[in-house]
Amino acid sequence: MHEKSILHNKFYLYLTEFFAGMSVMAVELGASRLLAPYFSSSQIVWTIIIGTIMIAMALGNIYGGRSADKNPNPDRLYGRIIIAAVWIAAIPVLGKYIILGISAVLIFSVNQNFLIWAAFAACMVIFVFPLFLLGTVTPSLAKYSVDNLNDSGKTVGALGAANTIGSIIGTFLPTFVTIPSVGTSVTFLIFAGILLALALIYFISNKRGVKKTAVGLVLFLCCCGLGYHDSFAFWEKDLAYEGESVYNYLQVKESERDVILSTNVLFGVQSILKKEDGLTGMYYDYAMMAPFMAGVEEEKELEVLILGMGTGTYATQCARFFDNVRTAGVEIDEKITRLSYEYFELPGDIPVTTYDGRAYLNVDEKKYDVIMVDAYQDITIPFQMSSVEFFTLVKEHLTKDGVMVVNMNMRGQEEGNINQYLSDTIAEVFGNVYTVDVAGGTNRELFASDSGEVLARADRNIESLKTKAAGGEEREEELADMMVRVRENLIPYEKGDYLLTDDKAPVELLGMRVIDDLIGDEVQYYKGIYEEEGIEGLLRHL
Repeated sequence: MHEKSILHNKFYLYLTEFFAGMSVMAVELGASRLLAPYFSSSQIVWTIIIGTIMIAMALGNIYGGRSADKNPNPDRLYGRIIIAAVWIAAIPVLGKYIILGISAVLIFSVNQNFLIWAAFAACMVIFVFPLFLLGTVTPSLAKYSVDNLNDSGKTVGALGAANTIGSIIGTFLPTFVTIPSVGTSVTFLIFAGILLALALIYFISNKRGVKKTAVGLVLFLCCCGLGYHDSFAFWEKDLAYEGESVYNYLQVKESERDVILSTNVLFGVQSILKKEDGLTGMYYDYAMMAPFMAGVEEEKELEVLILGMGTGTYATQCARFFDNVRTAGVEIDEKITRLSYEYFELPGDIPVTTYDGRAYLNVDEKKYDVIMVDAYQDITIPFQMSSVEFFTLVKEHLTKDGVMVVNMNMRGQEEGNINQYLSDTIAEVFGNVYTVDVAGGTNRELFASDSGEVLARADRNIESLKTKAAGGEEREEELADMMVRVRENLIPYEKGDYLLTDDKAPVELLGMRVIDDLIGDEVQYYKGIYEEEGIEGLLRHL
């Protein structure tokens, strides 16, 4: 074995183990944030990330142990740490392009479980190699640390403790400090820099490895320069805002007519503001039926609660069209709430509580005339806000004639799809359930109440609005026409046996099936072009 120098008192070995454990967890959390804007942050994606990382670490453990037995030279370990550091630093530069490249290939070759395969392939290509290298740290350090069998247990235990403590800090630090404050890209660079510094100190103290340290440092600095300002949606120009919160990737796009918030660069619109005082052209317009079912034209005042406030599109619409509606919102992502005031003109007198929707209902004793549930996150819905127990809690917070409206943003066609599960679950709790499909989109709005008078009340209130609109403002006429169309397309829902409970609610798998269908429909046209004209024809049509 080469002279140990800085490793002689074992402190540096424990320090290496500590920062290796910290970096593994930081990369794992960074991986979830890198993939989330493209593949969502569902339990399925987390499972893929954890699984691939465990594969990498297991293989690294095996290789590291064999390598240390064959050639117990610390230079080899710290050389691998340099390579891992440079690779991790390159993730902000190249990761987004690799993800989209893999997606582009798989979207034409995979017919089922596209997001699963694409996320798995992206994890394997981007994260397995550097974490394989970091997986070699523990067995290598065990080899360098154990001088005799009498204290081998104590030494290995100390190394394990150092790794575990580092992992704990590496779990909390990115989540609560670096990712919210400086973003995912800089988080990768920070922990890559820590690993690189460890290796540089080792080689400098031993006065060798000049070439590899110099090359590693230059490559790291290049990655810092190229990766810091790169965007998740690098093809988008002139975004009004792009950033990250504890919960979401956030993107605000502004045009002459509207402002849009997206929490995923590939799928859909989360919230919208129409700069003109009219309807949105989206599912929010259909959800305006709920106040009419609750008697907005008859009652002196209606209390409305929105679970999943977003940037307040529904609240803003209620404020624009109704003078007697008092709205409150619950939104778990405080950064989205700040954006709602900055970009989306949310009225300052509408209170927004930063809380989980279900947890809020558990502590709120107030009853509401309308509760809107719009808790989709990316392409999934939190399982705890999709169960019989949750909808029972919502029902308990409604007045006697109150109405719940639920936005379901993925319209499945096959038997046992996610909307059927949600609808059956809601029908298990409420006596009257009606649905309407949103024209030109994949959303479906569901209205539920225990009152048998909701349709009759809606008819009376729509007629009242039509009378006012005849001699009133153009926007009132627009709303009246919209409500007539929604009323004509309302369908009573017939309950089935598909139920979601707190114990069993596989919403991620159900949502993934619908996404597969949506992706299949979208790319079918381009698949046909590719089959007939090849790649050149496809490029001409893109």
